[in-house]
This record gives sequence, structure tokens and C-alpha cells, in this order.
Amino acid sequence: MSGQRPAPGEPFVLLVEDNPINQVVALEFLALMGLKTQLARNGQEALDLCEQAAPSLVLMDIQMPGMDGLECARRLREQQAQGRLPRFPILALTAHALDSDVADSLKAGMDEHLTKPLDFLTLRRRLARWLDLPQLND
Repeated sequence: MSGQRPAPGEPFVLLVEDNPINQVVALEFLALMGLKTQLARNGQEALDLCEQAAPSLVLMDIQMPGMDGLECARRLREQQAQGRLPRFPILALTAHALDSDVADSLKAGMDEHLTKPLDFLTLRRRLARWLDLPQLND
């Protein structure tokens, strides 16, 4: 785990990513946006962290060892449907960009499907759809 817990009302993003390079890039982008973050390295860790403190948004890698991102999203949505977790957006984060990949993500409960490699401005625009982002300093 890494990151800092936000003050109440402050956006908090859970990054679920097993690749160390992708972790560094995504966490740096999120930090540059002024967002508080936490890292989960697999689906089970993500479930555990969400149960401890629900994030404002989850960026979910699809392909991970053990529980993949699709199964993790399905389980999070199930817990939300049971009232055990509040509703929060889950955005797929993957190198797979075929229409069938997007359909699989949405079917599993993802709200959006972003492709890697990450682009800072695109990521910021997508997150701004779901979160009240801090203003960037020039």
C-alpha cells in the first residue's frame, strides 16, 4: 500500500495495478493532479482496501495474477448492491482496446474503459467526469 488518506470530502483514488512501471506512472499522474491515492497490487488487495475505506474512484487494471480486474469489479458491484459498500466509479485500465474488451469491462461493472499507455491529459479529462479535481497550478 502507498499513499495518504484524504481529508473528508477530498477525492481519493484507489489504483489497482500489478506492474511496477505502470504503478509509478499512474501514481505520479494522480499526484500531479493533486489526488490522494492508495495502491493495491491485485484484485484481492483491492477488495480488502475498499472494505476498510471506500475510495472515491477505482482505476482497475484488467490483467493481474490471482483475481483479475473484471472479477474484482464484479465483486465490488455485488457488495455495493448488497449495501456493504457505497457506489463509486470503477474505470478499467488496460492495454486491450478491442470492442470486445470494452464490452467485457462494461459487463463486469466498469463505468469506463481507459487504455494504456496512460496520457496525462486524457486521464485528467476522464477523471474529471467522475471527481471534483483540484485545480492545476501553472
